[in-house]
Amino acid sequence: MNERRRDARPDTWLQALAQLGDLARVRLLHLVEQAELGVGVGELATAAQLPQSTVSRHLKALQEHGWIVKRHEGTASYYRLRLELDPDLHRLWETTRDRVAEAAIFADDAARLAEVLASRRTDSQAFFGRIGGEWHELRRELFGTGFGAEALLGLLDPDWVVADLGCGTGDVAERLAPMVREVVAVDREPAMLDALRRRLGDAGNIRVVEGDLLDLPLESGSIDAAVVMLVLHHLSDPIAVLRETARVLRPGGRALVVDMVGHDRDAYRHDMGHVHLGFDEAAVRGWSESAGFDHCVWRRLRPDPQGKGPGLFAAGFRKPRS
Repeated sequence: MNERRRDARPDTWLQALAQLGDLARVRLLHLVEQAELGVGVGELATAAQLPQSTVSRHLKALQEHGWIVKRHEGTASYYRLRLELDPDLHRLWETTRDRVAEAAIFADDAARLAEVLASRRTDSQAFFGRIGGEWHELRRELFGTGFGAEALLGLLDPDWVVADLGCGTGDVAERLAPMVREVVAVDREPAMLDALRRRLGDAGNIRVVEGDLLDLPLESGSIDAAVVMLVLHHLSDPIAVLRETARVLRPGGRALVVDMVGHDRDAYRHDMGHVHLGFDEAAVRGWSESAGFDHCVWRRLRPDPQGKGPGLFAAGFRKPRS
């Protein structure tokens, strides 16, 4: 073994190191280590959230240097990590993977990969169960795909008063208004509230309020439920916002927070004014008691394959009844 290493050309080893010096290539290798994935059908591009041309370019380099193998099936091409990697390359890959795999971007990749594989299983089930598949397609053709989430809003109590905190231009308020007695749309930016009024016109049960989420101009115990949608990553003290949210909720009231899971896209701080690079589950659950809630549920939302941002979570909080 030592003799072989002394005879090896240094540039060969340095080229192998260079292949793992690119984060995109490491992510692609990590994906094809977990499953054989296609390029022609966009599976790798979807899972990695990268342009297909970029994926193809990296895969070509990885194949040329012996990291992956390619298989053809009809007109499609499928890739997987080479099972019989040179022992030195195998150790290099394991070391690299283990050093970086805890980064948030790999969790996003894993979530999207699960969706890709689930879609593949759905396609297989449709192939073997034509009747069910035909009904699914017929329903989509007749009614589209967005009606389910909209219809589920009918489960809301029609007597509720719901606050849309950090309402922006009113996307949440617009969907809630037909289902509840009143929506209180709160934002600190007058420009956002002006845009909301232009968008929604005279929506009779949407009350527009200018105010800071750290000092809500609402009476204590006056709200049945509150939504904080993609807001907390802009604010320095999320717990203080939730504590103020709990104040305005009635006993037993509910708060829903939707935001980004932890990620490492540092450019968001400069480009979009993000204070936090998302939040992990443990941090969100830790807010509950500190903010005055007695219950918290957290779940990661299924990623939209067409989305380009980090993964999202939904967390529900409940104010004590007494």
